[in-house]
This record gives sequence, structure tokens and C-alpha cells, in this order.
Amino acid sequence: MAEGLKIEIVSPERLVLSEVVTSVTVPGTEGYFTVLIDHAPLMITLRPGFVTVNDQNGRDEIYFVKGGFADVWPEGLTILAEHSVPFAEFDHGDLSEQIKVAEVELAMATTPEDKSFAQEVMSALANLEIEARRINSAHVH
Repeated sequence: MAEGLKIEIVSPERLVLSEVVTSVTVPGTEGYFTVLIDHAPLMITLRPGFVTVNDQNGRDEIYFVKGGFADVWPEGLTILAEHSVPFAEFDHGDLSEQIKVAEVELAMATTPEDKSFAQEVMSALANLEIEARRINSAHVH
């Protein structure tokens, strides 16, 4: 194997990526973390967000993941995502629709628990939209 970090991003639909790279930044449920070669073994759940893959030529490629797991070992990592696509295929319109639905659900929530949950969903979607806009303005596709 070439020197570097082996990454695979797998979704139920397809193998999204299989490469040897320099580093990968992943959206864990507790926050983003970066994996380099010789990383300690780790299994962590993912939140919807963007994976940044730094290839061996120093270029960043970005992929959207909608939840799942990351399995990290010293030579690489595997991301098993509920859904994943390259950023160029990310559906901004679908995200806007999800935000509209979340706004309605928040407005209709009646119990404190339902309101709290709806607010968490709304906040997560809003943060995802902010990230997507930032990435979109920073990268040429």
C-alpha cells in the first residue's frame, strides 16, 4: 500500500470514495475531528456534516455524510454513512425543504420535550446550511 491514510466512504447506494490520502476531517457527534496515519483506534457516531479529505497532492475534496459511523484504525478509516455524496452532488434545495418542515414541526410542538427536540433538529439543519454555504463560497467545483 502507498504511504498514507486509507479512507473508504460507503453508503447503502455505493462506494463513494476509496483512496490513500494525507488526512481526513470528520463530523463526529461530539464535534469535528481529524484523522492522520497512526491514529489510535476509535469508533464514533457521525452527525450530518461534511468530510474533508486532504489528498496526497495537498488538495481538499469534500463529501456530505448524513449520519452513520466512522471506524478508525492506525492505517486508515472507514465511514459507513446513512447517505453520502461528493459536495458537488449535495442537494441544497432538499436541505431548504428540510428546514421548512422543521420550522413547521417546531411551530406545532406542544410539549416541552417536543419543542426541545424540534429546536435541536432546527438548529442542526441551520448549522448544516451555514456550513454548506461556507464550503460553497470557498471552493470551486
